[in-house]
Parts: sequence; structure tokens; C-alpha cells
Amino acid sequence: MRILLTNDDGIQAMGLRTMADELRAKGHDIWIVAPDRQRSASSHSISLHRDICVKQIAEQEYSVDGTPVDCVVVALQKIIGKQIDLVISGVNAGQNMGEDILYSGTVAAATEAALLGYKAIAASICSYRDQLYQTSAHWIARFIDLGLHHLIKNLEVYNINFPNIPLEDIKGMRLTHTGHRRYYNFIKITSEQEDGFCYQIGGDEPVWETAKGTDAEAIADGYMSITPLGFDLTRGEAFPAILEWLEDKQLLKLN
Repeated sequence: MRILLTNDDGIQAMGLRTMADELRAKGHDIWIVAPDRQRSASSHSISLHRDICVKQIAEQEYSVDGTPVDCVVVALQKIIGKQIDLVISGVNAGQNMGEDILYSGTVAAATEAALLGYKAIAASICSYRDQLYQTSAHWIARFIDLGLHHLIKNLEVYNINFPNIPLEDIKGMRLTHTGHRRYYNFIKITSEQEDGFCYQIGGDEPVWETAKGTDAEAIADGYMSITPLGFDLTRGEAFPAILEWLEDKQLLKLN
């Protein structure tokens, strides 16, 4: 298979490199197009009103002075010039569960690939330190061997999270919903002046609510988590209350 790898941790990130090595060992044709530096929490941003520079650093490997989404766009529309069978974003250093997917450059890169008509997987390991990337790389390669990518439908992304445990300790895989997490001390003040202050967004590690059936519960229990994502953000269950309000205020038809 011809596979595009990208990420938001940068082209030299260990998660991406471990994934590339594993897939090449399986005989896949691997292309890497990734940011030239750390671009975590880029979400679905693109770079406008400036030149975006691309540099070839090795055969079929390109660094991009842009966001993860910039990387996917230029890879699929300019650099590769051949049919791509699958796009994999990751392996990300840190989980992409629950609300993380709204901020994640990793998930956004996979999302952009799906919007462009390609099958896409986002892969993340749930630890910010001492990551056991071989566990996630092994399983992604195994999923491809087993044909998981054939299940991905148009405008879908499979978001896969891995517990940071040795390969032999993985208990299995669960099909999950997105969970919910709480951040504490989210804003860190770094300096203060008379007319303002400087701060960083980050804070302590999030605390996950391990509700039944969620990605967070699966990871806490030692399971891999797979969550199919789509792009219809409409909350259909809100329709009745809004419709009643529109009728009550006589706003459904004005003339």
C-alpha cells in the first residue's frame, strides 16, 4: 500500500519515525510530509497570506513550514502525484480523546485527508512522557494487515488511542464514544506588567471522567480505543426545543 504519514509533533518526532519504520518493514510504500517543527494544538488551521515553504529532507520525505493541515493539502495535491491508499496521522505524543479532538493537529490532519476523499486514521499514545511507540506502531500495522482501513467510509476518520503499556499487556480493543476531561490550572501567568501580563496555556495534566463506553474508560482499563469520527456537528436532539421556541415567537414564517 502507498501510505502518507503526517503528524503535528514535527517530522523528526519519534512517534512518526517508529510508525514509518514499522510500515516500511511490512513492505508499504511510505511518504512522509510533516511540519518542520512542533505544531501541537494547531487544530484545523491553515496558513493564509504567506508563502509556505517545503523542503525535501530524504527520499519521499518532506518538511513543511506550516500546520498539519497544510502538510496534508500539499502532500495530496502537489508532492506525491500518485494515488494514496491511506493517510495516517501520528503516532501523537499524548492522547487525543474527548474534547482533545477539537484542538488536535493530529486529528485535523486526518480530517483534512478525509475531506479530500482519502481514508484516514489518527493515532495517539496516551502519555506525555516515556512513550512506548512500538506498541502503537505494531498495532496500526496489524490493523492494516487485517483490513481495518477498508471499513472507513467517505468523510470518516478512525481515531485510535493506545494506552502507554508494553505490547504484551494490551487487553484488547474497544469501540468507544468520546469522553470528557477536566483541566486544572489551565492558565499559567509567566510575567506581569502595569498594563498587562503574559501567560501560557497548558496547566496540569487533565483528569478524565471514565464514563462507561468512552475512550477514556478504555484506556484506563488497558484497552485500545477506536472512535469513528464524522463531520456533522448538528445536535439533532436540540431541534424540538428550538422549533417550539421558533413557533412560539412566530419566527418560522415572517411574510
